[in-house]
Amino acid sequence: MEAIISIFRTHPELALFCSLTLGYAIGKISVGSFTVGSVAGCLLAGVLVGQTGVVVSDDLKQTFFLLFLFSIGYRTGPQFFRSLNLGALPQIGITVLLCAIALLVAVLLAPLMGLSVGVAAGLLAGGATESATLGVAIDAFAKTGADAASQQIFEAEIATGFAVAYFVGVIATIVFHTQIAPRFYGRSLRDACAEYESELQDDDAPWHSEHRDFEARAYRVNPDFAGHTVAELEARVPIHVRAFFDRVRRGKKILPTSRDMVLQKGDIAAIAGMRSYLIDHGGLLGEEVEDPELLDLPVETSDIVVTNKELVNKTLGELSVRPEARTIFLRGIMRSGERLPVFRGVPLHMGDVLTVSGTRSHIQDAASKLGYLDRETSKTDMVFVAFFILLGGLIGIPALHYGAVELGLGTSVGVLLGGLVAGWLRSVRRTFGFVPEATLWIFDSVGLCVFVACVGITSGTSFVAGVLESGPSLIFGALAIVFLAHGSAIFVGRKIFKINEGVLAGTCCGAGTSAPALAAVQEAAQSQVPTLGYGLGYAVGNVLLALWGSVIVLLLV
Repeated sequence: MEAIISIFRTHPELALFCSLTLGYAIGKISVGSFTVGSVAGCLLAGVLVGQTGVVVSDDLKQTFFLLFLFSIGYRTGPQFFRSLNLGALPQIGITVLLCAIALLVAVLLAPLMGLSVGVAAGLLAGGATESATLGVAIDAFAKTGADAASQQIFEAEIATGFAVAYFVGVIATIVFHTQIAPRFYGRSLRDACAEYESELQDDDAPWHSEHRDFEARAYRVNPDFAGHTVAELEARVPIHVRAFFDRVRRGKKILPTSRDMVLQKGDIAAIAGMRSYLIDHGGLLGEEVEDPELLDLPVETSDIVVTNKELVNKTLGELSVRPEARTIFLRGIMRSGERLPVFRGVPLHMGDVLTVSGTRSHIQDAASKLGYLDRETSKTDMVFVAFFILLGGLIGIPALHYGAVELGLGTSVGVLLGGLVAGWLRSVRRTFGFVPEATLWIFDSVGLCVFVACVGITSGTSFVAGVLESGPSLIFGALAIVFLAHGSAIFVGRKIFKINEGVLAGTCCGAGTSAPALAAVQEAAQSQVPTLGYGLGYAVGNVLLALWGSVIVLLLV
């Protein structure tokens, strides 16, 4: 043991990687639907390693935290700026209310229960399940003129508050939205989501094409088709099935089709569509023939990012009748990293990613109308990343001085805002600023886990004493934050805004930035409808709860 302590004190970088190893392993522990998670795991592992007395660099800790904040902003930027419209006011109002109640409860409980500033800030971060609050509060406290010893005590206290409140906050949020809230609604989440799905889907058959097989077959067209346009014939196909004339052999020529093209007797058409439809209706379409050249239509699957302002808020059903939609098949839609249910009534938002199948030329044509084709690449535009972290940090530096206290955004909030702008710019002009999902995961997960591990290491020697002293108060405080904040949100959401219960639950999970709660709600509802509310709540909630880290320090210091 003495040898390990000596190695860690001499090589603190190894102590950090030991914390990450243990932390990610602890994070995989699950009890029922509750998973410890890498953030809490790395914090606890850092506390354990911190018992050795190792010292880690504050600059290293801050650097990784800034990478984490940038990743949050980059992911949520498109959704955040899209939410700044009248149509999103109900969900914005719910998110602001939930975050404001969480802050108010933490501020009021601090003097009532005798909590220090650090423990109260940790209570807010943990009860609201928002890790960014933790780092912003530490950054804000450093600007109060506190000496090094006071700063170390603050970090130990906030780590204690966060560790206890986070576990309680995650479990309480899951229980509240899956067990308690449905009693207030008067019906189950499954029933509420089924009703909403029926509103989005205006016909009996499912419209979306996810997980379905497509192919093209050659037919000597039915003589009855002669003299009819392609548009007339395609209109006979049920809208939820999708089949189209891709191209036609007329004599020795292969012609591309258009909706006003008139078919002639003897034409051989390459008809693309669902395999089951082509098999079941082959006799109606005509005599199937072999024509390898005509059927040389390599199908690929690609992602299209929506940036066309004219199409924002148009439903998938409205888009399905546009000319560019007839030759591609929608397989899925992603928003803020979450997969959405695909129904005709679902509206498009700026930055949505549509996964489509079709020939390359048809996909490119659709992409030119919808936005940009998102070609996969493993390269990160680090000039773009570094510039916006630098710019955001510089914006956050200016501050007003009130005695020893600095009043300003701080570099942490500045970088978060820089990430928001960077993500938004990327969504509207996808020719630059690309950050692959793997890189974002490094920034997000590893950036945050390194930060909380460093906080745990710093507070290691006093953590246990803090938990024993403040544990009961933190458990009560976290429960109060969850039940009062989320309870107020669902009351206003249902009684005033009349938001569907499934969408409302997703909005509340997003406002609390709780992905585990969203997963539990989806499981209880047996539906993806809650994801329709999650993205907007997550984007706005991340910004507000991060800002609250500065606010609670200024109010209680």
